[in-house]
Amino acid sequence: MKTTEETRIIPLIPQEESLDNGQQQKLADETWRKSIPAQVFLNYFFAINYHIQENDDLVGGLHNLPFLRSHKAELNDTDVASLTKLLHTSWSTEYALRATAELGDENFLRNALHWTFPQAYHAILSGLQAFLYTTGVRSNNSQLIRREVGRLVVKNAYPRPVSFYAAGAYGDFSIHRLPLAGYKAGLHIASKEIDAQAQIGQFLRTTRKMKAQWTRAQVQANPNTAIRSQKTGRPLDKWTAAHWQQITWRLGYTTIFDLLGRLRISQTSREIERYVEADIDFGLFHSSLLNIVSYLNGIHETYVAKALGLERYRQLVDELPAHLQAGFVQERLRTRVEPVLAPTPPTAPAVVEDTPFRMAA
Repeated sequence: MKTTEETRIIPLIPQEESLDNGQQQKLADETWRKSIPAQVFLNYFFAINYHIQENDDLVGGLHNLPFLRSHKAELNDTDVASLTKLLHTSWSTEYALRATAELGDENFLRNALHWTFPQAYHAILSGLQAFLYTTGVRSNNSQLIRREVGRLVVKNAYPRPVSFYAAGAYGDFSIHRLPLAGYKAGLHIASKEIDAQAQIGQFLRTTRKMKAQWTRAQVQANPNTAIRSQKTGRPLDKWTAAHWQQITWRLGYTTIFDLLGRLRISQTSREIERYVEADIDFGLFHSSLLNIVSYLNGIHETYVAKALGLERYRQLVDELPAHLQAGFVQERLRTRVEPVLAPTPPTAPAVVEDTPFRMAA
């Protein structure tokens, strides 16, 4: 990664023997300025967790989704073995993420970001792949997975707290199912729903903007797909709104899974050092990630249990390896999966409003 003034690492502990008040304040201001990218990243994931907690009705929300009620799959023994492998991968990765919280103080959690970022992402990814497997999507291709889960989000396969998404062309993005997303996002931890939705909306826009720019670079680098000047025949350097419209179909929808994809930061990248060296609440960051992982994995486990049949899923859980026995998997089965899939009186389908908020990138 190219080193710039913004990415250069500044030690949080000064080397000099003493500092006067003015120097101390200057150092504190510089530390805060360098911590802003990490603080914003924390704000985003805390906002997602806050939004989930404020609107959490996983049992009722999932039970009322027509998509879940109609979900079924024909699975043979080979399919069950494949599903079991995916779920074990998801659960073992989540187990490691949870173990970090039990082992670590603030300083440990700071340095643990090297592995907790990818652990959080892959714990969810494996559970998502298990869900997609039951829908007939059986692939490790990241672009295919991203496209298919985007469609599922838009088709209301997920409860309201995580059913938000962004669509539209560069410069004309629209945010759906977050009615407060148009408000200006602050630099502080969300304390109200309006703060959380504003920060999630900003996260969706910046992530979709990055995806659009990356897609444009890929399109223009390929002689067969590049948009060219009618005068010179060369690939265009400057694009109009009409040019951006031409690649919008390649973007798909931007969902919570794209936001989680931002966690895929290489352990050798200087980018992650910006977070390790920052002055933020690492315990809060870790707990936010863990809650999001648990919530989404609970959804995917419910879909898998619906496809397998509740009794078969219970048997799968009963046969877990020793390190996963009597832990969070069984707890989610009891508190999340069983209440949704156990027989209950029918209720009216949940209605998800889909009025977009439009804002230029």
